[in-house]
Amino acid sequence: MTRPAIARIDGSRARGALRVAAAAALVLALGACADRVTQTGSLYPHDHRERHPIALVDAPKTLDVLVRGTGLDARQRDDVVAFATDYQRHGSGALHVQVPAGGDEIGTRRTLEGIRHAVASAGLPTRHLSLSTYPAARGEVASAIRLSFRKLQARVQSECGTWPQDLGVSDAAFGLRNEPYWNLGCAMQNNIAAQTADPIDLVRGRTADGGDAATRVRALDARREGADPSTNWPPLRSTR
Repeated sequence: MTRPAIARIDGSRARGALRVAAAAALVLALGACADRVTQTGSLYPHDHRERHPIALVDAPKTLDVLVRGTGLDARQRDDVVAFATDYQRHGSGALHVQVPAGGDEIGTRRTLEGIRHAVASAGLPTRHLSLSTYPAARGEVASAIRLSFRKLQARVQSECGTWPQDLGVSDAAFGLRNEPYWNLGCAMQNNIAAQTADPIDLVRGRTADGGDAATRVRALDARREGADPSTNWPPLRSTR
């Protein structure tokens, strides 16, 4: 009388095991589908301006003035004058001057004096200079006096030279998507950021100047008299 009961118990266990196996197979199948969707979908924006955006950042601008026993030469003096002029126009905070401690002390002192004179010739009072020191380089490495100030600058937020995909035949899924590769446009964005004189121009346009009143009145007078208000520009003649 007990054998049928044992048979019924074994059958229920078998059906339970089958249900568990079917559920596991369904989970694996769905996981495989999810993997295929991830591999064939778009991984990043198509527009290079979204992959490599230009942002406005408040970052330090630096100038290294090499220490020489004779002080500043004409080249470095012009660099310091241009740097001080840029600081007066676009800089914020103090103009920091980091002087190497040790090494060629005479050359360092003469170079620092040359920097002071160059800054003063640019119209910047020397009280705006904030001096500090750092350990001079050892051995034959040339020391430098570093000038720095904070300035609003245009910078690319991403890093160039990264290749997350293989452009060859090894990545067939990427080739089938026919998408631009990640590094495309990064160098161009960096060039635009470096060539922008005023970073605010990337955010909004400049205020328009007023029109030329004399030209406008002359054109209106010509129209009243029935004449053509346009101007005929003569062709440029070669001086050869």
